[in-house]
Amino acid sequence: MVDDSGSIRVFEDLRERGRQAVESGRLEEALALYQQSAEVAEAIGDPKLQDLALCNVAAAAISLGRGDGEVPRLREILLRNESIANCCLAAYNIARYYELTKDFKKSLFYARIARDRSEVLGRIDWIASSYNQIGNALLAESLIEEACRHYEKALAMYAEPSIRRALMLDNLGYCRVLQSRFSDGYSLIYQSLAMLRRVGPRRYQLSPRLDLCFAHLETGRYEKARNHGRVALAIAEAAGDSDATKNALYLLGETANLLGDSFGARRYFSRLQQGFFPDQPYLPSFLLAIDVRKLINLKA
Repeated sequence: MVDDSGSIRVFEDLRERGRQAVESGRLEEALALYQQSAEVAEAIGDPKLQDLALCNVAAAAISLGRGDGEVPRLREILLRNESIANCCLAAYNIARYYELTKDFKKSLFYARIARDRSEVLGRIDWIASSYNQIGNALLAESLIEEACRHYEKALAMYAEPSIRRALMLDNLGYCRVLQSRFSDGYSLIYQSLAMLRRVGPRRYQLSPRLDLCFAHLETGRYEKARNHGRVALAIAEAAGDSDATKNALYLLGETANLLGDSFGARRYFSRLQQGFFPDQPYLPSFLLAIDVRKLINLKA
C-alpha cells in the first residue's frame, strides 16, 4: 500500500463531488466521478478504500439501472467482512438493486442486514435509511401497516431537511392514502414536495407528484389529479424512468375517464399499450371499463 496523503485527498474530493452530483440528480456525472475515485483507490492500494469506492460506483450504477454486474462484487464485500461500514453500504446497495428489479423479498433481506450493521456503527443517518429501505420492501409486498412503522422510525431518526427526508415523508404519506387517512397523507406528501422544491432538483419531485395524482383521484379531485399527473409524466419521460412513465399513463388515463374525457383517456391508455404492452391491443378498451387504481401499487 502506498502511503500517499495527497492521493487520499484526491480520493475524498472525488467522492464528495460524486455525492454532490447525486444530490443534484446528475447521476451520469456521479458515476464518472466515483469511477475515477475507484482508480485512485486502486493506485493507493488500500483494500478498504477500494471496497468503499466500489460501493459508491455500485450505488450510482444501480440508480441508473446498470447494477447487474455490481451485485456479485458487493456480495464479495459482505463475505470478506473487513469493514462494518463497507458491509453496510454493500448490503444497502444490494437491497436497492433488488427493489428496482422487483425482487422484494431479497431486497428486504439485504435491507435488514444494512440496518443491523448500521446499528453496530451507531450511524443514525444510515439506520434511518435502512428503516426506509425495509419499509419500501414491505410496502411493495402490500404489508402497509408494517411498512408504516418502519417509515415512522426512519423519520423520527432523520430530521434534517433533505432529499432523503422528503422521500421518507412521501413514502409514509402514500401509505396513509392507502389507509384512507387522507388528511395525514396529503399533509405528508405536500411536505415532501415543498421540501424537494427547496433542496432538490426537479426529477426528485416525481414520486410525490405521482402520489398526489393518486391521492386526488381517491378523493374525487380530478382536476388536481390531472395537474400533478401531467407534471409527473413530463419528469418521468425526461428522466427516462419507464416504471414512473407507465404509472403516470395509468393514472392520467383514469383521471381523463373520470372527468368524462373518453377520447383523452383512450389516448393515454393507447400510449401505455403501445409503449409497454404491444401484444395486448385490447388493453385500452379494457382499462376504460375498470377502476385502474385497483391495478397499481406506485411503490412496487
